[in-house]
Amino acid sequence: MDKYERLKKIGEGSFGKAILVKSRTDSRQYVIKEIGISRMSNRERQESRREVAVLANMSHPNIVQYKESFEESGCLYIVMDYCEGGDLFKKINNQRGTLFSEEQILDWFVQICLALKHVHDRKILHRDIKSQNIFLTKDGTIQLGDFGIARVLNSTVELARTCIGTPYYLSPEICENKPYNNKSDIWALGCVLYEMCTLKHAFEAGNMKNLVLKIIRGSYPPVTVHYSQDLRALLAQLFKRNPRERPSVSAILVKPFLARRIHKFLSPQVNASKRPAPGPIPISPAQKITKPAAKYGVPLTVRRPSDAIRKVPDAAKKPVKLKQVRTMGNTDPMYFIG
Repeated sequence: MDKYERLKKIGEGSFGKAILVKSRTDSRQYVIKEIGISRMSNRERQESRREVAVLANMSHPNIVQYKESFEESGCLYIVMDYCEGGDLFKKINNQRGTLFSEEQILDWFVQICLALKHVHDRKILHRDIKSQNIFLTKDGTIQLGDFGIARVLNSTVELARTCIGTPYYLSPEICENKPYNNKSDIWALGCVLYEMCTLKHAFEAGNMKNLVLKIIRGSYPPVTVHYSQDLRALLAQLFKRNPRERPSVSAILVKPFLARRIHKFLSPQVNASKRPAPGPIPISPAQKITKPAAKYGVPLTVRRPSDAIRKVPDAAKKPVKLKQVRTMGNTDPMYFIG
């Protein structure tokens, strides 16, 4: 930490602390995530390092940029760019009831989708999309962040059913203890879009049981007709209870009312991301998992694995070092990260 001057703590969570620092080298401000690893087993430490390796390969103008990582005094430190504009959650709360314009909402939403497309194209799931993890730079550019609580998972039944997330953003399939897939990220994306339109959570209740019931039923207050039919219809698609009926992020971006906005945010990096995604990052599978849904007190039943996970022929596995997980509704294997 000698290279950085601590300024203040700006967050704390299950992963550890988030600290705003100033580099003694270039005088720029960064956010450092401090994760205690002194009590971790050697396997858990290796797991954390692998997660950082995945993080280091996420390069996109709408994703918070990784700078470096290091270990010191029993802690793992991950250095990320600092988004001076704060997070979308605070931006929404600061509106104090005044709705955003549709133009503003769609500009933000397109940028979030471009970031998520970059992630999904690489067969990676974010698994913690929420307004607190979407940041704004000084010039107002949206950046998707917080991959720091990542878990790279192998293809056992338990691992395929693991989820991480704030309860407001849990999808119906997660509430029913079904496998998490890319369409669960799409549900969370819908929750964020709804918040931008209403300044409220789509699904709220006084306790976890009632919240889960609302999510499973897909019942939420309608968005005001102040917004276009295109926008309201999109929300209805994102909130389809059956994940197979939700659009992919690529299908969202080709909708005419969104596609015409994309050129505003294109850059050489984004254009490059349109090329076929490179092969999986050579990372070994993690062994230890958590069951975050359990901490909310949701009684999750254990189901038979059935077809949730299918074995991949040995010949197809040879060039792939990261274990593949086939989840419901997907034809391609997905990799989990945070």
